[in-house]
Amino acid sequence: MFRVVYRLLVSLVVLAARSGRSKDLEIVVLRHQLAVLQRTAKPPKLNDRDRSLLAAIARVLPRSRREGWLVTPDALLRWHRRLIARRWTQPSRRSGRPSTTGEIRALVVRMARENPTWGYRRIAGELARLGHTIAASSVWNTLKAAGIEPSPTRSSVSWTALLRSQAAAACDFATVDTALGRRFYVLFFIDIPTRRATLAGITTNPTGPWTTQAARNLFLTGSETFKGCKMLVRDRAGQFTASFDEIFGTEGIKVVETPVRTPVANCYIERWIGSLRRELLDRTVIWNEPQLRRLIVDYLDHYNEHRPHRSLGQQPPSQTPSTAFQAGDPVTVRARCDGLVHEYRQAA
Repeated sequence: MFRVVYRLLVSLVVLAARSGRSKDLEIVVLRHQLAVLQRTAKPPKLNDRDRSLLAAIARVLPRSRREGWLVTPDALLRWHRRLIARRWTQPSRRSGRPSTTGEIRALVVRMARENPTWGYRRIAGELARLGHTIAASSVWNTLKAAGIEPSPTRSSVSWTALLRSQAAAACDFATVDTALGRRFYVLFFIDIPTRRATLAGITTNPTGPWTTQAARNLFLTGSETFKGCKMLVRDRAGQFTASFDEIFGTEGIKVVETPVRTPVANCYIERWIGSLRRELLDRTVIWNEPQLRRLIVDYLDHYNEHRPHRSLGQQPPSQTPSTAFQAGDPVTVRARCDGLVHEYRQAA
């Protein structure tokens, strides 16, 4: 405020030393410039210093001389009320119940996502068992802010949740064309809970008997792909015959067919094949079956034992824990699949 008064006094002294004719000419020019700016520019934003100076001048300037000002008398009165209110405002004193802590809100969201059938009162009761007294309305507000629908809407079982609960596996063929135009069909199985992929066989003629024998060989070799498995998801391709389904039926595994032309229903094996293509097959040229088998076997070992998976907490399907990295420790790299894939580990 003192700085504003000082600048005003200096301006008055400078104006007093000037002639009346120059002042009148300057006033005419300034008024015209102001009129032009008011037609072309947006209303300016004033700070507290500007408001103080204009309010002080308006107090001594006659009302008839205020025409063309940037502010109106109502604005001056509003500034005055704001200044008085700011001066006499006391620190706020919150009353009523304390707000819900971030820890409890996170716990509410976690319970709602892990238990789709729980309503607001059920979650409030579970929190009470843990020693957190919270109203059902607070639970409702927390879930609404997190974008979580009420229990009747989110209680429907998704296809992903169903497959995980049934400890399901999936299978499908991937096609690979060689440099000479020959096409190979590669049969894969994947365990959905662990994401462990298994190669069942490679052929140029995927008939029903060949597919059945490939599945039988997995059981004969003691593969862990179907350990604890209750369901196998497959598409409606002609290679999957009744004898193929019978092999799994004798092991207590139910075979589920996907709807017609619905690859999203077999999304886990489709994503696996997509990863195989992006990281390996689309980056090299395949010449023959031995080369294809060698690359796929090497990539499968990398995929199951090293490659991190977001759905597994950035761990590989084998769940091999990684050692904590310390700054300055040397890092070694291992080339896989003819240098197309690399693995990084700490030096021993």
